[in-house]
Amino acid sequence: MTSPGLIALDNGCRGAAAGLLLMIAAVFLRHRPAEFIRAALAGAGAASAILEAPGFPSQWHWASLPLIALSSGTPVVFWLWARVVFDDDFVFRPWHAGVWAAAVGLGLTVSYASIGGSAATAINRALMLANLGFGMLAIMQTIASWRMDLVAGRRRLRVAVLMGTLAYIAANSAANLSSVAALTWSSPARNLANALGLCLLAALAGWTLFRTAPPVRTLALEPAIGSANRLSSAAVRNDGRAAIEPALLGRLERLMTVERAYRREGLTIGSLAALMRLPEYRLRQVINEGLGFRNFNAFLNHYRIDEAKTALADDSQKDVPVLTIAMDAGFQSLGPFNRAFKADTGLTPSEFRRFAFAKTPSERLSDAPIRGVGELR
Repeated sequence: MTSPGLIALDNGCRGAAAGLLLMIAAVFLRHRPAEFIRAALAGAGAASAILEAPGFPSQWHWASLPLIALSSGTPVVFWLWARVVFDDDFVFRPWHAGVWAAAVGLGLTVSYASIGGSAATAINRALMLANLGFGMLAIMQTIASWRMDLVAGRRRLRVAVLMGTLAYIAANSAANLSSVAALTWSSPARNLANALGLCLLAALAGWTLFRTAPPVRTLALEPAIGSANRLSSAAVRNDGRAAIEPALLGRLERLMTVERAYRREGLTIGSLAALMRLPEYRLRQVINEGLGFRNFNAFLNHYRIDEAKTALADDSQKDVPVLTIAMDAGFQSLGPFNRAFKADTGLTPSEFRRFAFAKTPSERLSDAPIRGVGELR
């Protein structure tokens, strides 16, 4: 027997989630159009909330096609959202759109095609496994780059995403298992669990909107850094946050430019914090808020690539293999070095060396990398 109280609570949760998600989607599209994946995630969640609401008019079957398309792609969009939020180097590829289109196609097939029997069961199982798979991929992305993340708010968001995704997967798996095993969990109860999951999705989307916006990527240095690798005596402030002590920045810069700590094999944020005699959280704050880096690997590669540029443009090292230069700078293999170098310069190491030696010595000297700690990556 259907409980009116459960249905009312279900509709209330769905209405609240849909309204909040649509508002968030509108804010993203109006003020941050480049961050369309966040708007897409919010829109997909709102579509799911509306479609699965008790009493949604069945006579709107064809008119609800856009909602079904948005809802069907939710697992893929959630995975891509995790990539965008937690991977600073992520770039959209055409195949990402292909994966989303495949998920939407499966969802529309289930809704509109006249398929029954074992074929319908197989498609529904494929969708359930896809939902589970993309949820697990989002969890893996959340965990994979956790240690390298220097942004405090984003690290807290990872905890929320991890716990929320696991709870959502567990609730839906329990609902599906209860259906298969003919257990006592009623359909309204399963729907309510799904509605509560959508409310959680809305809360995560709101957190993304208000807590993890990229900081203004400018630093004020007073007075300005006068020459390469020399620190100002003034405190560095990032986007109005508390000042970072110049002494800490000076110690860190000495470690990186004089002692060349970035060359150490297996250097981690923890081992660098030990060298600095600082708690790990404090070093993360210094690198992120004082220097503007959002990722520890980007911070290390800033110094490694500068050394590689100097070596590649050096007459005395023109016969040294690129691999040797990469290893000397702290990279463990050629592939990551080539990718990081091209991302920084737009050229491969070999192209950079060829262009460097096509210039006169004075031109090479003027083009040599001169970076202070305030330059962002």
